[in-house]
Amino acid sequence: MFDKWSPSEFASTSGGKTQKPINLKEGSKKLVSAIVLGHSVGHIFNSSLPLLLAMMKTDPRFNLTATQFGVVGGVGRGSSDATTIVAGYLGERFANRPGVMLSISLIIMGSSYFLLGMAPSFWWLLGAMLLVGIGPSLYHPPAIAELSKRFPDRRGFAISLHGTGGSIGEMFGPFIAGLLTTETFKVGSIVTITYLIAFEWNELLKISVLPALLFAVLVYLMMRNVSKETADIGSSGEYFRGLRELLKVKGIWGLILVTGLSDMGLSSVTYFLPLYLISAPGEGGLGKDALTVGFFLAGAQVAGIIAQPVMGWLSDMYGRKIVLLPAMTFLGILFIGLYFASDGYQLVLNVFAMGAFLYSLHTVFIAAAMDISGGKSQATVVSLIYSASLLGTASPIFTGLLIDEFGLKSAFLFSGIISLLATILLFSLKLPMNADITD
Repeated sequence: MFDKWSPSEFASTSGGKTQKPINLKEGSKKLVSAIVLGHSVGHIFNSSLPLLLAMMKTDPRFNLTATQFGVVGGVGRGSSDATTIVAGYLGERFANRPGVMLSISLIIMGSSYFLLGMAPSFWWLLGAMLLVGIGPSLYHPPAIAELSKRFPDRRGFAISLHGTGGSIGEMFGPFIAGLLTTETFKVGSIVTITYLIAFEWNELLKISVLPALLFAVLVYLMMRNVSKETADIGSSGEYFRGLRELLKVKGIWGLILVTGLSDMGLSSVTYFLPLYLISAPGEGGLGKDALTVGFFLAGAQVAGIIAQPVMGWLSDMYGRKIVLLPAMTFLGILFIGLYFASDGYQLVLNVFAMGAFLYSLHTVFIAAAMDISGGKSQATVVSLIYSASLLGTASPIFTGLLIDEFGLKSAFLFSGIISLLATILLFSLKLPMNADITD
């Protein structure tokens, strides 16, 4: 796709200066394909996890409260977000070997899911979730930084392609998990494979290590020799000095806070929407089977697959803030809408509409942060934005406490209010209309 664009198409002027055209080298298309593929696979794992954890929550062998369930989710989020700063350093330090880092990320994902499937107790679950959080955090900084460096004048669009790969994975993940854990129907003399083999949630986690290893090797092979021109940075001290300088940039702290608050609302819905759908009516849920829940969660991502590149392109053309403000407002309203939507078409439409914004926003946040930073230390910028999600670590825990007190649907009111607060804060921030970057 990108190889069809000539460098001259990306040249632009700003204040009388011509920006340096994108350096499209041989292998750019291969690079984008590998990054998007790896991101899709990673998000198949990520998106299947909330459904599998919801099934674990309803498993009488564990008998968890909503607060304990929130702690499990919070530990995974916290581990991922805390690791991201280190991943930012690794992304800068080994910028000429992104394929190695992306492959290691996928290997850790598969291995951690295997250990999670082995969990005999609540405390083992917590330990496994610490490792589960590490895998994705190693992927995003080097992947997004590589795209940003390769396509500086179409940064929002390039990053949105990475996000679209994630949305594709988010769509397939819950559907695959639901299909493989549900005894589906017989059709005439044909017996579907999942009627013969319906895995338990923990069995599916254990066998997921196999595709993770396969795709880790594939991504590594696809990304060999595609980014050898980038020099490594020096010591860790140099990296953290650069990080301190980045934190002094005007506007970055406000954007970090907005991103963190937005992620608080998102993380609450991520873990508790599947639980609401699958829990028995007597527990405040809707009592749907795993396959139906998988359809709900997969359908939510269909709009996101289209919306991410559209929002990325619009943010490149008209500015990040003019795209973020209405999108964040709609998402906050849709979160609250989950509380009031009745089971049926209202709930379906609400969930599907949410999908247009769930992950599209994050790609625009990242592009905005890179604009503010002037395009410097790009893996570090990515790690900062993902680390902002540390605020979301407490969100599943607090939501669990609310649910134990007020019921499952209270999670959606909390998510919506937090998201709208983030929107109000964003309104007060000044973001650059576009980046004037000369890489």
